[in-house]
Amino acid sequence: MGNRCLIAFKEKESKIRKENAPCIYLHWNGGRDSVEAFLDATKRLGVRTHDQSYGMARLTQIIANFMGGTLSIGISNVGDWDLAFMDNGIYWVEGLEIYDRTDTYEGYEEQTSYDHETLVRAVIIANTHVHEETNEVA
Repeated sequence: MGNRCLIAFKEKESKIRKENAPCIYLHWNGGRDSVEAFLDATKRLGVRTHDQSYGMARLTQIIANFMGGTLSIGISNVGDWDLAFMDNGIYWVEGLEIYDRTDTYEGYEEQTSYDHETLVRAVIIANTHVHEETNEVA
């Protein structure tokens, strides 16, 4: 059992096919409340938002630093996954902002387990050894 999702990096106007879009797989913390906190913490840690590949790499690092261990996070392409396996579907991201959500199942209910600011602070604290919090988004 998990709380799985994909965070896919595809610019809205890009002609790349969705199945070829690079993505982060989360086995845990795949609810929108977690994903939005991860994205917000990443922006507050000064990660460049205008560079998809750099943003994806740093977001992966920041989430992995928060989760710890050697499991629960992966990187591949959307087409590599059985989407029926995802508890929370796919978050489509551009500039570290969610612009679409697909592939949730019928009857899906949004997770609201985490207080946004509390989780953002926890993610930032888990990353202060690598990143410095800033008020400016790069």
